[in-house]
Amino acid sequence: MGEMALKFGANDLGSTMMEENVVKSAGAGYRMAKDEMVHLIQDIGETAAIRNTAYETLEIF
Repeated sequence: MGEMALKFGANDLGSTMMEENVVKSAGAGYRMAKDEMVHLIQDIGETAAIRNTAYETLEIF
């Protein structure tokens, strides 16, 4: 589903996957390794990157 969201214009897969406090508060949990997330992004032809809160690029994969 994340790959589809990226194709339709989403640009922040990381906070969606790693910082979901509502789901965690409900007792469910889901985590994805950074390498797996990078692979999913690259698999659809996009460039994975880490950005800070000001959206400045810190690292490109």
